[in-house]
Amino acid sequence: MTAPEPAILVVDDELASVDLLRITLGMHHPVLTATDGTAALALLEAHPEIAVAIIDQRMPDMTGTELIQRTVEPYPDLVRIILTGYTDVESLIAAINAGRVYRYLTKPWHMDELTATVRQGLEVARLARENQRLQADLHAANERLRVENVQLRREARGRHRLDEIVGTSAALRRTLDMVERVVRSGSNVLILGETGTGKELVARAIHYNGARAERAFVSENCGAIAPEILTSELFGHRRGAFTGAVDDRKGLFEAADGGTLFLDEIGDCPPDLQTRLLRVLDQGEVRRIGENKPVKVDVRVIAATHHDLEADVAAGIFRQDLFYRLSVVTIAVPPLRERREDIPFLVEALLARHAARRGRRIAGFTPAALAALTAYDFPGNVRELENEIERAVTLADDDGYVTPDLLSPKFGAVAPGEEPPGSLREVVERYEAQLVREALARNDGNQTRTAIELGLSRRAFIDKLTKYGVR
Repeated sequence: MTAPEPAILVVDDELASVDLLRITLGMHHPVLTATDGTAALALLEAHPEIAVAIIDQRMPDMTGTELIQRTVEPYPDLVRIILTGYTDVESLIAAINAGRVYRYLTKPWHMDELTATVRQGLEVARLARENQRLQADLHAANERLRVENVQLRREARGRHRLDEIVGTSAALRRTLDMVERVVRSGSNVLILGETGTGKELVARAIHYNGARAERAFVSENCGAIAPEILTSELFGHRRGAFTGAVDDRKGLFEAADGGTLFLDEIGDCPPDLQTRLLRVLDQGEVRRIGENKPVKVDVRVIAATHHDLEADVAAGIFRQDLFYRLSVVTIAVPPLRERREDIPFLVEALLARHAARRGRRIAGFTPAALAALTAYDFPGNVRELENEIERAVTLADDDGYVTPDLLSPKFGAVAPGEEPPGSLREVVERYEAQLVREALARNDGNQTRTAIELGLSRRAFIDKLTKYGVR
């Protein structure tokens, strides 16, 4: 059904003025008229096609200012033009301050000025309504995509049961497949990966999906504090063992008894602490600083580092026997640049998290902003991406979209007209198509092996090939 043509409402208590405006404007546009504010409000309610209202300021019963005030909330996009034959500055200022007054014209008005002002007002109204339509279409598209993404996440959780690790890339799936195998054992694990890749998330996934899930998960960064303090933190101390030891204190190994101790940046441990750690792993007991009596502990140790520990062993920096003890199972976490197809999903999850944390409502990222993020190498990995999302949430308008100009300068400017076409869903689909092509090439075109690698049934994989026209 075709929408009715935008109409003009003329409100003036002078019949001669009403007739003249109706005749002048009616040659090109539908015109409705009222001689008082009450009649004008009734016409606005009955005719949603009214886009521009020309309102006389001086009317009995209800002034133009009062009429404007009563239209602001129910008709926020109405373009209001004040018409007055008086040089009453205070009244005119009050009318403008009443809200959303587009222009004012004085009586006697000039035809050219009047028609030009009305024409401009109609264009403003048209753009506002077009913007509303586009916003509605975009909201509907994003809602469909949100539902689809929710379903994808549910399927991923059903397979991996790792709620906080977001992504569907082949590189990440290889990591998660190893995690699923590890959780069934009680072995110590060494997690390797660059800074910011999410090594602690992997460690938590191992713990909370394993047999120790009901016990404590304790985390310590070995590179964040001085060695002597770290030793006390891990093993505890007896009162008076050193200056500042005012009472007995359990260490983190005892706190994690029955559970998991995550030692991040294990490569930064000094030699004497490495020796203490080896004793715990070998004997299953700790000694507090200043005590001789050992305390038995049952702790699964998960260590992580961004160092090349094998190179450190060769250089004599890290104990070889400790390396072997820690690396019963080794899991590599891929950097973000090796799983770019996960970035749209990470953006969505991080945006929701930070928007909720700050009480903000952000509509999402435009395709151009998302493309800029996906093209970036992210040397700081997921942590750097999260910082960028937090920045975007801070700068974006409520209910607005994150555009390229809100991103950090390191992502580069996007000139007008360079935004890639399509919705967020289309951007995601382009990366999914790329993933399918790359996987197919790695398997020399073998569809069965490719489907297995991607975690798809053969039927679902054939559907992907058909959808993206991949041969």
